[in-house]
Amino acid sequence: MQFCPKCGAILKPKTEGKRSYMVCSCGYSTKNIQTAEIKEKIQKDEKEIAVVSDDDVTLPSTEAECPKCKHKIAFYWMIQTRAGDEPETKFFKCEKCKHVWRDYG
Repeated sequence: MQFCPKCGAILKPKTEGKRSYMVCSCGYSTKNIQTAEIKEKIQKDEKEIAVVSDDDVTLPSTEAECPKCKHKIAFYWMIQTRAGDEPETKFFKCEKCKHVWRDYG
């Protein structure tokens, strides 16, 4: 909905041929007004993505025997993989061979 800038009344659409414009009862018309063109330029900020390698381990470690290489120390983390009323799943990652296994506890 558009309003007349002169009197504040609601502008009504009017069509002449293939051209449409808005008119007001006070005589105001958008017939001779050039339509504005909106152009938008999206600027992307390119940021470097830091890659974390497997060597930079920040997980806690515990005594757990790897089923693959029998090493005694593993990193661990816990994730809620089932319903909220069930316990979390504990994942282990062998410090030596990087094998991952889980304990449902």
